[in-house]
Amino acid sequence: QLQLVESGGGLVQPGGSLRLSCAASGFNSNYYAIGWFRQAPGKEREGVSCISASGGSTNYADSVKGRITISRDNAKNTVYLQMNSLKPEDTARYYCAGRWMSCGSSYSLDEYNYWGQGTQVTVSS
Repeated sequence: QLQLVESGGGLVQPGGSLRLSCAASGFNSNYYAIGWFRQAPGKEREGVSCISASGGSTNYADSVKGRITISRDNAKNTVYLQMNSLKPEDTARYYCAGRWMSCGSSYSLDEYNYWGQGTQVTVSS
């Protein structure tokens, strides 16, 4: 069983930055790849980024490439999502989710077994 808790969301102006954290706990928590997803009101949940269990492999959605960096500190059982140059369209509730070992080839929600409760990010002036 993997437990995930997100933090770091908030209100930020366009062009600003935020760093989200996903704290993982549970047996073998460091053996899980962690993906970040977001869901805006009225829209489907979409994948943003993923990092493998080892941290050696990462991927990003086209909409955030160049603006977002995912990283993990396995000593702290925490995955980070550094978001820069934020835009109003980045406004959403951000969730982290876990799947065993690798990120896979897509952000299929069904492939992630564990989910956090999410943290709200609002980009507005």
